[in-house]
Amino acid sequence: MSEAPPTQGNENEISEPLLPGIGGPADLHELDDAQLQQVAQEMRTYIIDTIGEIGGHFGANLGTCELAVALHSLLDSPRDKVLWDVGHQSYPHKILTGRREELPTIRQYEGLAPFCSITESEHDIMGAGHASTSIGYAVGLKEAMRKGIGEDGKVAAVIGDGALTGGVAYEALHAAGGLQTPVVIVLNDNGMSISPNVGALSRYFNRIRLNPRLYHAREGVEDRLTKLPLGLGRRIERLGPEIKSAIKAYWAPGLFFEELDLAYMGVIDGHDVHALREALTEAFDSERPVVVHIHTVKGKGFAPAEAGGLETMEEWHAAKPNSIVNGKPAADGPISGDIGTKSAHRPVVPVVETDSPEGIERLEKPPAAGSPPQYTKVFAEAMVAEAERDERVIGITAAMAGGTGLQKLADEVPEQYYDVGIAEQNAVLLACGLALQGAKPVCAIYSTFLQRAFDQIVHDVCLQELDVTFAMDRAGLVGDDGPTHHGAFDISYFRPIPNVVVMAPRDEAMLVHMLHTAIAHDGPAALRYPRGVGEGVELPVVPELIPIGRGEVLAAGERVALLGYGYGVTVAQEAAEILAGHGLQVTVADGRFAKPIDGELATRLAREHELVVTIEENVLPGGFGSAVLEHLEDAFAEGPGERARVLRVGLPDRYVTHGKPALLRGEAGLTGQSVADRVLAATPSAQPILG
Repeated sequence: MSEAPPTQGNENEISEPLLPGIGGPADLHELDDAQLQQVAQEMRTYIIDTIGEIGGHFGANLGTCELAVALHSLLDSPRDKVLWDVGHQSYPHKILTGRREELPTIRQYEGLAPFCSITESEHDIMGAGHASTSIGYAVGLKEAMRKGIGEDGKVAAVIGDGALTGGVAYEALHAAGGLQTPVVIVLNDNGMSISPNVGALSRYFNRIRLNPRLYHAREGVEDRLTKLPLGLGRRIERLGPEIKSAIKAYWAPGLFFEELDLAYMGVIDGHDVHALREALTEAFDSERPVVVHIHTVKGKGFAPAEAGGLETMEEWHAAKPNSIVNGKPAADGPISGDIGTKSAHRPVVPVVETDSPEGIERLEKPPAAGSPPQYTKVFAEAMVAEAERDERVIGITAAMAGGTGLQKLADEVPEQYYDVGIAEQNAVLLACGLALQGAKPVCAIYSTFLQRAFDQIVHDVCLQELDVTFAMDRAGLVGDDGPTHHGAFDISYFRPIPNVVVMAPRDEAMLVHMLHTAIAHDGPAALRYPRGVGEGVELPVVPELIPIGRGEVLAAGERVALLGYGYGVTVAQEAAEILAGHGLQVTVADGRFAKPIDGELATRLAREHELVVTIEENVLPGGFGSAVLEHLEDAFAEGPGERARVLRVGLPDRYVTHGKPALLRGEAGLTGQSVADRVLAATPSAQPILG
C-alpha cells in the first residue's frame, strides 16, 4: 500500500500530494476549495488501495470523503463535535484525525476499531456501531452546552447509509425541533444501507433526489398555489391551510422536516467540496436545527461499485482481503460483500486459525471442496423449506436480508417476507400483529441488534404469549466487527422473561431441527447460532421436533461432566479429547435449552460427578451456567445427598475487543485447551498437562 499518487491538474502541471501533510483536522483550515477537493480524492484512492488489500467496510467510506473534508475544514474538532452514523462510514474521518498510517490495521486485533471508538481518539465523540443514534446524541451534547456544561462548540450529526430508516432517529428529530436545539444534521443520502433502502421515506428521498428542480421552487409554492388560473387558486384558498400544506409538501422537498421546525437545505452534491462548505457554513451560522440533505454515491470513484447501480453497491458494501489490485477487482481473488450478501462469485469463509497472534491467518480464503456450510446458509435454506411447507411462516428482517440469509426467502417466496429497514422494534411489532392473526413470523435479527427491541420482546411478545420466533444470527464472538457486534448477552436478556423457550444448536443439523421446533411451538421461542461454518455433520432431509427442555448426553464418563450449550458443546468435545489423553474420561452433554433447562439432566450430572463444567459463548452473569447453578441450588437445598461443584466457563464480564474469533476465544479462555487446563486444576488427582 502506498500513498496517493500526485494529482493531475492541467496538462502542464502535476500537483504534489497533500494527504501526507494532513496530521489532524487543523491542517485543513488553510487549504482552499480546490486543495480540499484534492485531499478528498487522494483519500479515496488511499481507501481503495488499503481496504482492497486488507478488507473492511468499503462503499460507504468512498462516499463520505468530500463530506469529511468539508466538515473538518470548517470545524475545530474535538471542541466541535462530529458524530458519524452509521460508524462504518467514518474511515475518512479517521484518516483526517491522525490515524491515516494506522488504517491498514483496521478491524484487526489490537488495530483500529471498525467503528468510531471514544477510547481510540478524542475526535470520536460517540462509539456506537448500531445505527440511527447520532441525532439523539447530538441533541444531548448541544443541550448540555446550552446549559453551560463543558466547553461550547458546534455539533454536527452525519446520518446516512440507511440509518434514517431507524425509528429512534425520528424521536430525536422531534426533540430537536421542539427544543430548537442548534445542531446541524447532515442527511447523507445514498439510497442504500447494506442493501437498498426500503419504505415510504426512502421513496420520498428518492423523489427529491430525482427532481432537483423542486428545491428552488419551495419558498414561493404556497403563494403560487393561490394564483392558479380558472378559479383553482381561489378554491385552494378556501380549502384552508391543511390542504395547502398537503399540496405544498408533495411539491416542495423538505416540508417533512420543516413541519418539525427543522430548517431544510438540499439537495446538495455530496461530492462537491465547495457546495458542501457553503451549505454547512450557512447551516452552522443559522443557530437553529438544520437538516442539510446531501446526495452521495456509495462506492464513489470505484467503477465496479458504481457501474451496476444499487446491486453492485450492495456487493461492494465491504471488500474482502486482496479483492482489489491496482485499483481494480482482483481477477481471481476474494470478492466483496458482507457474509451472506448476494454475489455471483464463489463464497468466502474464514480459514482455520490458531489461538496465537503469530498463527493468525489474515486472508479469508474460499472453502475447500466439501467444507461445511455456514450457519447462515443453513438457516436460509431451512427457512425457505419451512415457508414452502406452511404459508403461515413469514420471515422478517431489519435491513439485513443478506446478512441473516433471508434474501433467499425474499427471492424464492417473496410473499412471505418483509424488510422493515433499520427498525428492530418495528420488526418485532410487525411480527406481533402477524401472530395475532394466526401467522407464524420468524424475526431473523443479529443477536446484538435484537437488544434494541428488548421492550417489545418483554411487553408485546412474551407478556401476550404470541407465537413469534426469534432467530439470532451472529451469537457469540463475531470477530472483526468487535464489541458492538458480538452477540454476548442474548441468553442473559432472554432468560428472565416468562413464557419464552430459549435454545441453541450444537451443529448445523440441530439448527434445522430447532428452527422447525421453534416454529411448531405455540408461543415465543428464541434460538441463537454463531457466525461462520458448521461442524460438518450431515443435514437432515426432514426436520424433527426436539422435546422442549430436554438435553442430551453425548458421551458417558466419570468424575467430571462437561455440559455445553450451543458452541460450548464443540469446546466441551475438544476438551474431552485432551483430557482423555491424560487419563480422564469425562461425560459430555448438550444442554440444548437455556429455558427451560433440563433440570433432570443437571441434577443427575451433579449427583454422579465431582465437577460439572458449564460452557457457553455468552457472558456468565445470567447465562446458561447461571441457570444450571440456580437449579442445583434449589434442587439440593432441602433434598438429601451431596452434589458436584460447578465451574462456569463463558465470556468475561467486560467488552471483548475486535479480532479473529479464534484469537478472541483464546483470550477469553473459551477453547478446549483452556477448559481442559481448568478441569485439571480443579481435579488435583488427575494427571497434569505438561508443556
